[in-house]
Amino acid sequence: MTNIPTPHNAAGEGQIAKTVLMPGDPLRAKFIAENYLENAECFTRVRNMLGYTGTYRGKPVSVMGGGMGIPSVGIYTYELFHFYGVERIIRIGSAGAIAENVGLKDIVVASGACTDSNYAAQYRLPGTFAPIASYPLLEKAVKAAHAKGTPIVVGNVLSADAFYDDREDALLLWKKMGVLAVEMEAAGLYMNAARAGKQALCLLTISDCPLRGESLPSSERETGFTQMMEIALETAVMEE
Repeated sequence: MTNIPTPHNAAGEGQIAKTVLMPGDPLRAKFIAENYLENAECFTRVRNMLGYTGTYRGKPVSVMGGGMGIPSVGIYTYELFHFYGVERIIRIGSAGAIAENVGLKDIVVASGACTDSNYAAQYRLPGTFAPIASYPLLEKAVKAAHAKGTPIVVGNVLSADAFYDDREDALLLWKKMGVLAVEMEAAGLYMNAARAGKQALCLLTISDCPLRGESLPSSERETGFTQMMEIALETAVMEE
């Protein structure tokens, strides 16, 4: 492949598995590689966005950080889909609860992702694109969660461009539409996957509840979301 290594990824041909787990935090990628993957090897350290490939239950799996926001995850997932032959990306991130029935440490499976981003403008579509998860991955994740006895909530999330939003009522307006939680990457991932003809899913652990003033410490966000990690890993290796 003449396009690799890329400006953002030092991996060579064949170093990245067909399925990639993608946390925003590269240290969460390191934690997963060291605690869940066998024979994990680091394939990139460019910009400290760590990436590893190993095996889980005997099957190749990669894990790589994706950064914060749609512009960042857009770059990394585009290169994985188009230059490295990746077929499936499962985002494993944190989110802020919006809905009343979602609280700290709950796991949300994003079946769809609303957004205030202009990312879709590049496709010059004659309407509004609805970013959604790939159903085969969504179905596997639900099965994996049920098999582990881990409660999940499936539904719509918001991929916001602004972490600090000057509009004080923004989340309340999305709450009226039944949106479960707010994060910053899923819509971009889902659009990249759709355009590439690949699969994508976003799993989220609730790290804070901005409408209630509740939050978890940053240390727990890095290493404490093990239930979500395990669901993602089981989804990654589940047979069709």
